[in-house]
Amino acid sequence: MIRSSVARLLYALRRENPLSASPASSSALLALQSSWCRTLSTGNLARAKDEKEAWWKNSMEKVRNIGISAHIDSGKTTLTERILYYTGRIHEIHEVRGRDGVGAKMDSMDLEREKGITIQSAATYCTWNDYQVNIIDTPGHVDFTIEVERALRVLDGAILVLCSVGGVQSQSITVDRQMRRYEVPRVAFINKLDRMGADPWKVLNQARSKLRHHSAAVQVPIGLEEEFQGLVDLVHMKSLYFHGSNGEKVVNADVPANMEELVAAKRRELIEVVSEVDDQLAEAFLNDEPISPSDLEMAIRRATIARKFVPVFMGSAFKNKGVQPLLDGVLDYLPCPVEVSNYALDQNKSEEKVLLSGTPDGPLVGLAFKLEEGRFGQLTYLRIYEGVIRKGDFIINVNTGKKIKVPRLVRMHSNEMEDIQEAHAGQIVAVFGVDCASGDTFTDGSVRYTMTSMNVPEPVMSLAVSPVSKDSGGQFSKALNRFQREDPTFRVGLDVESGQTIISGMGELHLDIYVERIRREYKVDAVVGKPRVNFRETVTQRAEFDYLHKKQSGGQGQYGRVCGYIEPLPVGSATKFEFDNMLIGQAIPSNFIPAIEKGFKEASNSGSLIGHPVENIRVVLTDGASHAVDSSELAFKLASIYAFRQCYAAAKPVILEPTMLVEVKVPTEFQGTVTGDINKRKGVIVGNDQDGDDSVITAHVPLNNMFGYSTTLRSMTQGKGEFTMEYREHLPVPQDVQMQLVNAYKVSKSVE
Repeated sequence: MIRSSVARLLYALRRENPLSASPASSSALLALQSSWCRTLSTGNLARAKDEKEAWWKNSMEKVRNIGISAHIDSGKTTLTERILYYTGRIHEIHEVRGRDGVGAKMDSMDLEREKGITIQSAATYCTWNDYQVNIIDTPGHVDFTIEVERALRVLDGAILVLCSVGGVQSQSITVDRQMRRYEVPRVAFINKLDRMGADPWKVLNQARSKLRHHSAAVQVPIGLEEEFQGLVDLVHMKSLYFHGSNGEKVVNADVPANMEELVAAKRRELIEVVSEVDDQLAEAFLNDEPISPSDLEMAIRRATIARKFVPVFMGSAFKNKGVQPLLDGVLDYLPCPVEVSNYALDQNKSEEKVLLSGTPDGPLVGLAFKLEEGRFGQLTYLRIYEGVIRKGDFIINVNTGKKIKVPRLVRMHSNEMEDIQEAHAGQIVAVFGVDCASGDTFTDGSVRYTMTSMNVPEPVMSLAVSPVSKDSGGQFSKALNRFQREDPTFRVGLDVESGQTIISGMGELHLDIYVERIRREYKVDAVVGKPRVNFRETVTQRAEFDYLHKKQSGGQGQYGRVCGYIEPLPVGSATKFEFDNMLIGQAIPSNFIPAIEKGFKEASNSGSLIGHPVENIRVVLTDGASHAVDSSELAFKLASIYAFRQCYAAAKPVILEPTMLVEVKVPTEFQGTVTGDINKRKGVIVGNDQDGDDSVITAHVPLNNMFGYSTTLRSMTQGKGEFTMEYREHLPVPQDVQMQLVNAYKVSKSVE
């Protein structure tokens, strides 16, 4: 088309100027024609590219990926239910523990509806003011912390829900730490302003002191507790009231006259706090220039995306107040996928960090962050970081190198699915029939990128489980394999000595839920043994080893000698086992070194004190000897195992036990009884704060002494006490406890 229009233009030029028919002028015109063609085609391509980019940019700017995280019972699922209702995704509201027995939309598992807690994070999406919002509702219990961890790994922003009565609680601190780890910008939402004792300003001060948030309120409540009527928006200086049976009609009004002074003071505080971290606003503030709502809004957005400021919203999700302004705040202040820096590791360039553009133009890069066994096979949740994924495409799992076809692509709405043909960067989708593990990266094959993995905490508790009837062994194994694939914190092992199946997890509730799910979903009744604590062993001093393994039995024998020493690793080491080869010369051929390392690693899996793994140990090989004929990998591996056992006792080994960070909240009159009980359990009290009429006791207690604590606490406090605990670290046990554990281990060995 370009060429024909240029040709017509040249033909007209020739008609007007007959002299241009000469060969020289013809060639000049031809040159002109080709240069015009080039110019016009390049211009069109550039324009087409600009238009395409503009389209992607508009589309990407209207996407928000957010998570809702908080302490137990702060109202996360209730808030998500209201968001879905106001955005038109659901047409009626059901409560978490509602009398109608339906349960909230995001709690799709029967167990979740019965217990009134969230066990699995659930994904959904909705549309608000032409923006697409992908939401993940996460559990609050510390036992399901991996669900929060992997949700935050793939999200661009988050809402931290705080209870206006409970304030900043232990799990709020854990969730906030996870948000910092993954550099997630966030807004805070102080919920439950309708409850007795609601005090949002106390909670805001706690967020500043306990969470070290640089934060300020962007709203002021009109009344509290039973008199909670609406909110004053400090950015636009207007009142918001929520009318209608479910608060769906938002009515704007002027600021109430009796609140003008408070509102002016709080707006000034907001501007001061934001101007501390935003230069543009600071300049206007210092020059006493009037600050318009749009200037303040832009400053809050810049500071929030830079993670220097946390805007605080308020409301009551249960009473349908304050949810729509929070949704506006998500659009106004949280980043779109292009505004967040995501890095991948290039496997072709020895894991060099690569900044992903986050646009659909680049090569496909997606992360499988969650697996679920659905009715149609394995469902894999994918966050697309770059490029486009289409149904029927071939994608490559970078971690395994396998090429896989995408048979079905869906968007999730809790446990419902909507089939889609393609998805581009910035979206969260799910694919069926793709065999992979949690944390695998998928590309289109043009690049070998892997996304950085998420932090998976170590399990702290184990149980022995076995099926009641021998016939259900197949289903039992199937259930354990599935749960292990879905949940990286759930581990399954075999006790070599007793032959029992051991399941390990993050706490009593975590393991109870899985045993219950085996019974319900696979119809297998399981016998559960006494909970076992995951002890570890370590060495406290250096010990030399010099061991010769020699065996002659006709034909080729076995010969291998290893010399060196073992020592403890320095505190805070990244690895738990280190092997150093400091051999000089060829006393041991280099092809046997891996077998020696394997032998030491194998030996460290079971310490001689109580048979638990040995951690924080460094093995150094300094010398050895080999035989030209009799030396083999097996000989050196056995020499290493025996050498480790020989020097282990000389290294003064100790037993390490998991210590938990326990937070107990009890009425003040029971403080003495509860403190005494914690001391009896060999706990170390590290904090004791007053929160209204309650005492909040923080302590470090060995997990082995915490079994059945919930029952004891209830009986001590007439059912008024509550506690949360999370894993802190492994610490050495006292000498008397070590002797008891070692003797109990010896007795159990002699019985066998």
